[in-house]
Amino acid sequence: MAHSTRNLFCCVAIATSLCATQPASALDPRYPDWPCQQLKVPEISIASVWTGPPIDAIDKEKAADPKETELVARLAARRTPIEEARKLIADFVVGTNEEKKVKATTLFAGLYSTLNAQRDQVMSGIERFSRKQKAAAEDIRDKTEKMRELQDKPNADPAQSDELASQLLWQTRIFEDRRKSTSYVCDVPVIIEKRLFDLGSAIQNSLNAGSSAK
Repeated sequence: MAHSTRNLFCCVAIATSLCATQPASALDPRYPDWPCQQLKVPEISIASVWTGPPIDAIDKEKAADPKETELVARLAARRTPIEEARKLIADFVVGTNEEKKVKATTLFAGLYSTLNAQRDQVMSGIERFSRKQKAAAEDIRDKTEKMRELQDKPNADPAQSDELASQLLWQTRIFEDRRKSTSYVCDVPVIIEKRLFDLGSAIQNSLNAGSSAK
């Protein structure tokens, strides 16, 4: 019985700590499932990552150049080092001033569409993760309360309490491991936005560099 009581006290402490680690309310009430310290911005602002020619006039119905589509995918992939990306961009944005302008604009438009969509998928995943964590915390609190009720019974079964305590400790370990990963997953949208900014800067530099070919 003493062992079960210790388990109960341990689980009560766990549930209390879970209450403390769960924010009372979201930083922005519009997004109650957003767990990150960074405010949620649903879409990357073009003005924050691009100062080149406007991309809203690009014909989105026109079939994309297969080579450009392949380049966009390669540049968007974070496994492609940024120095390699800059070289690929410089090799692509060539020609007369007008040709360079068209290539630069369509290339950035493709990157913006691709990386903005990736970022949206990541943020949706973060919110799903947050909802699962909330549900897990609530389940742990419910089971802790059930343990209290078991202990209060006159003929409490220590084995039953111990089994429930073991479940709680295991669930809490998983919960804590996932909670510690929150800061990492919250950084991913920022990393994607920074990559788009770096790629946009590289495109603009290539657009402005050197004299146009004749």
